[in-house]
Amino acid sequence: MGLKFMPCILFLHLLCCYGEQSRELAETENNLLEVPLEVGDKVSTNIQDIHHEHAHAHAHTMTHIDPSLMVFFTLKEFKVGKRMPIHFPKRDPATSPKLWPKEQADSLPFSLNRLPYLLKLFSFPPNSPQARAMQSTLSECESKPIKGEVKFCATSYESMLDFTHTIIGLNTEVQSFATFHQSKSSVTFQNYTILEILMAIPAPKMVACHTMPYPYAIFYCHNQESGNRVYKVLLDGDNGDKVEAMVVCHLDTSQWSPTHVSFQVLGVTPGTSSVCHFFPADHLIWVPRLQAHGSSTM
Repeated sequence: MGLKFMPCILFLHLLCCYGEQSRELAETENNLLEVPLEVGDKVSTNIQDIHHEHAHAHAHTMTHIDPSLMVFFTLKEFKVGKRMPIHFPKRDPATSPKLWPKEQADSLPFSLNRLPYLLKLFSFPPNSPQARAMQSTLSECESKPIKGEVKFCATSYESMLDFTHTIIGLNTEVQSFATFHQSKSSVTFQNYTILEILMAIPAPKMVACHTMPYPYAIFYCHNQESGNRVYKVLLDGDNGDKVEAMVVCHLDTSQWSPTHVSFQVLGVTPGTSSVCHFFPADHLIWVPRLQAHGSSTM
């Protein structure tokens, strides 16, 4: 019996980028563009919009940077009226791959040393782009966290919630936030203006979960001990697109790799500047459940 699996989207999360290692991973994922994932006698839709979330560039350096890398900026740039180039991959969370129930997810091994078995199970040739994507995801999920980071790859909704509660509090109610596109268009890269800071969300502790490429939904979830700020902002694109975008600002970058691409593009070094970034639509930010709406002030 064939099953149909939607491909996941890679988000090279901030705190797991290690210079050239992350570049090699990105190049591997680029090979997945427009290659169908075949499972048994069924074929899923093409992998598209693989997004390497990296650095925001200042306007005068825009022409020297891949547009898909334009998501990073600094806290001092974060103000109403600020206009900046941003890449938003067009994804509809309603049609994005969903996490499997825990019982179904736990019925399959999720381990790099079981990759040959998994490739046979999903009918992927060992040297195919799909196989390389699975290997990259499994390797990333099994890699050591950086100092101060706690990480976990969720293969089910229940496991994602369990991890979130271990970070935020076992008896704490939690809620998630995600970027929402108010308008539909095919434009993925353009200048956006910050019209309004809709919410400043209290996040004494937070968990960020990013989609990873795999035959079924996998979320790389992690928490960093350093201070973070979470915001929901309203953006207005030059073409009229409206986006309610989620932003996370990391206040302490002292433990990040010096070769992190955000430092290279922003022209700063670890610990000398905050780093903020936008979230794609199908990635999640988990925080303690709000008792009241956050302030729109910074």
